Amino acid sequence: MPRIAIIGAAHPHVDYVLDELTRADRADFALIGVHDADRAVAEHHAACFGVPAFDRAEELLAEGVDIAVIAGVYGARGSDVVAALRSGAHVLADKPLCTSLGELDEIEATAAEMGRTVNLLLEKRGYPETLAALAVVGAGELGDIVGITSSGPHKLNRAQRPDWFFDPAQYGGILADLAVHDLDAALLFAPADAGTVRGAVSAPLDGAETFARYGAATFTTPTTVVSAEVSWLTPAASDVHGDYRLRLIGTRGTAEIFWARGRVEVTTDDQPTRSLELPAGRRPAEEALDAFAAGRTPEVGTGDSLAATRLALLAQHSADQGGVALPWSRSAD
Repeated sequence: MPRIAIIGAAHPHVDYVLDELTRADRADFALIGVHDADRAVAEHHAACFGVPAFDRAEELLAEGVDIAVIAGVYGARGSDVVAALRSGAHVLADKPLCTSLGELDEIEATAAEMGRTVNLLLEKRGYPETLAALAVVGAGELGDIVGITSSGPHKLNRAQRPDWFFDPAQYGGILADLAVHDLDAALLFAPADAGTVRGAVSAPLDGAETFARYGAATFTTPTTVVSAEVSWLTPAASDVHGDYRLRLIGTRGTAEIFWARGRVEVTTDDQPTRSLELPAGRRPAEEALDAFAAGRTPEVGTGDSLAATRLALLAQHSADQGGVALPWSRSAD
């Protein structure tokens, strides 16, 4: 029975895993404890499962952990991931995996040294709209994908955000935080091993230059140009948290993915615009836990987790340097 530990629960995405563990078909997993720097947060989640709360991650990892779930303050995640890997645990992490390229290099080296996997919860991969669009691309209906544009706006809900969220040392930047989803989607629809990335940010919060509310990443490969914009500027009165969307431009057609609206529209040289029938989607942590239960590597394994994270961190690093072009290459699995 795999033993799971929560190492950091500051972000509500920790519920992606905790909700799975309440399901009857997840009885083959054992949650053994919860750690968070905020004792009250740890105790809240621990009480729901009747397990102990831990003040120190090292103490919980010493209990013997197979899978460490990382969902704490962004700035602490890199060291938490490394500690979990060194303890012998696989890592199932919320994004961002870490907030610096140096931390990412250490994570990559430690995962290889310890023979453990790092698995990022990239939930857009399992959305029904994504799966429907992937089937169309895989069937060759759009031809070669030469352009991808995406938009990822979010409501800031400032009053609900903790103080650390607005601390640059703990947050890491808007591109590191939000762009990783759509950059990963770009690699999913148009696989690449190398390219060039640039980033830019604007719209500082109340004059605070360290917290940008708008950002964009441009990623170019030998075959595809990707543009991914993200923001904390969804209007407060919007009916959705974020009107997430992505457009695929192929040599024989286009596909428009409207994630927030539950719709995918495809237009090709042979067929007029049609809406796709959507398959069943997957819950954010469903596939990863299925994989662990079966003793296999999750779909989003170490290679994909590091590749998407490195792209997002490079985009943020570029923005921090005024938009310089930076080379990217895929990490080895």
